[in-house]
Amino acid sequence: MSTISSSTRETFRLGPFVTPRIWTGLWQLSSNAWGSASVPKIRQGMARHVDMGYTAFGMTDHYGGAEIIFGQFRESLPSQTKVVGATKWCLFKRVNPTRSVVLAAVQERMERMRTESVDLLQFHWQDYTDNGYMTALHHLYDLKMEGLISAIGLCNFDTIRTDEICTQLGPGAIVSNQVQFSIIDTRPLHGMSDVCEKHDIKLLTYGTLCGGFLADKWLGAPEPDLYSGNLTPSQRKYLDMIVKAWGSWELFQELLALLRVIADRHGGLSIANIATRWVLDHPFVGAVIIGARLGLSEHPDDNQKVFGLRLTDQDNADIEVLLDRSNGRTIITTIGDCGAEYR
Repeated sequence: MSTISSSTRETFRLGPFVTPRIWTGLWQLSSNAWGSASVPKIRQGMARHVDMGYTAFGMTDHYGGAEIIFGQFRESLPSQTKVVGATKWCLFKRVNPTRSVVLAAVQERMERMRTESVDLLQFHWQDYTDNGYMTALHHLYDLKMEGLISAIGLCNFDTIRTDEICTQLGPGAIVSNQVQFSIIDTRPLHGMSDVCEKHDIKLLTYGTLCGGFLADKWLGAPEPDLYSGNLTPSQRKYLDMIVKAWGSWELFQELLALLRVIADRHGGLSIANIATRWVLDHPFVGAVIIGARLGLSEHPDDNQKVFGLRLTDQDNADIEVLLDRSNGRTIITTIGDCGAEYR
């Protein structure tokens, strides 16, 4: 099996961990709407990723059995094989975040993942009008200091609250914020990047490939029906963003054609490679999280080509010229800042 060579492998530091800059997202385990595979096939897919150097997995408390499957998988690995499990605690309803409530949530993550300390716990809070998120984060930080959490991250927090949280908790308390970022959705460039630099935190980005639309299979393809049963939940979300918020399917086809030209300049790489590299080239990005439908649809061989790729000044200039014709610069004013689409 091919692996990411040590000469091209890219890593970054996230709290106490050093991880690859491409993570494997497990959100497909949240619903059969993405398709389903047997648990043994899922574990085989996870093992294949680890063998190739993809040793970090992203999941959450509401992704079906993702935490449980990951915990069982990690427990089956040889002791010298180190993998990082990043999960979340998401509060979508109003909760009084007492220490006992926060502790119970952390302990549940530990039990499901079969670990004595959660590697990275990413926190999502739905209602900004309730500033209980600061109380919850203070409790999480206390639990981190007690050894139950190795690192704390945020999930879908906007620029203002990320700055507020990092300022109140102090240096090193928060290591990351997981938000959407791609050639299509460039909202993190409007403020979030400055906050990351100010507080020395990294973004863990999803949506980098827009649910798979930033790929060769869609070059020259007609616009799909938004309500087609052939689309995954992710594709319905990102198709809506592409044709309503960003521009049009016709302009998107021009973008795919351009990315295909750039990929050919680099020896016939894939459109997905170029789109991923573009995101990784931003210094405030720690890693991109690429969803894999383990046992059904996964592309670890193609993804590892990103590590040997360097976009040229001409490549970036050509991309910027096309993006200037889109509504990408103003999406933040129509949808709102990072994470607003979930509130």
